[in-house]
Amino acid sequence: MGYVSAVPVPQPRAEAAPAPDSAGSRRSLAAGLLLGAAGATVVLLASGQTWAQGRASVGGGALPLSADGQDVTGVPAALAIVGLAALVAVFAVRSGGRLLVAGLLALSGFGAALSAFLGASDSAALDERAAQSTGDSAATIGALSHTAWPYVTAAGGLLILLAGLLALRYGRRWPTMSGRYERDGTPRPRKTPRKAMDPDRPEDLWKALDRGEDPTREA
Repeated sequence: MGYVSAVPVPQPRAEAAPAPDSAGSRRSLAAGLLLGAAGATVVLLASGQTWAQGRASVGGGALPLSADGQDVTGVPAALAIVGLAALVAVFAVRSGGRLLVAGLLALSGFGAALSAFLGASDSAALDERAAQSTGDSAATIGALSHTAWPYVTAAGGLLILLAGLLALRYGRRWPTMSGRYERDGTPRPRKTPRKAMDPDRPEDLWKALDRGEDPTREA
């Protein structure tokens, strides 16, 4: 009576689930990029819209005037550009430098939001325009009203601020730019020149044929 030996059947391996830290870093990276880019776009677009409107008295009538965000304050747009540069630079630096750039990103968003909020009630830009339009340095604006665009600009600054806070919290886990094209100063090995083929040696002819070369061609 023969015996049948049991052969263990290999069981399929369960695919390893992604590490929680890796998944969390990817989510924070995507959120940081989205918030930073969206916030800067909102600030740049909203700061070009009309922020304030009013009327200046001219003779017996009234001259309607308006001022956009750039007339009121150019700080939000400038800080949005700084924030975009910092968002890109986050991936170009490592360790301590990344924390500094992330802090600059957060401060850019905070400054853009604060300056836009303060500019929501500003009337100096329209008063200056009224003086230029009427030729009277003492002229002021009347029937002053403000739009919602300053608050939209402030909201964009808050988005940049959130991107900076994410970079401060999770930026150390984010990937850096590839160092493929960076030179680290390590000397590279030189290629040794190929020995000239001797047509009188059969082994050289076979080696040339193996390399796909034509041994009958003159060098």
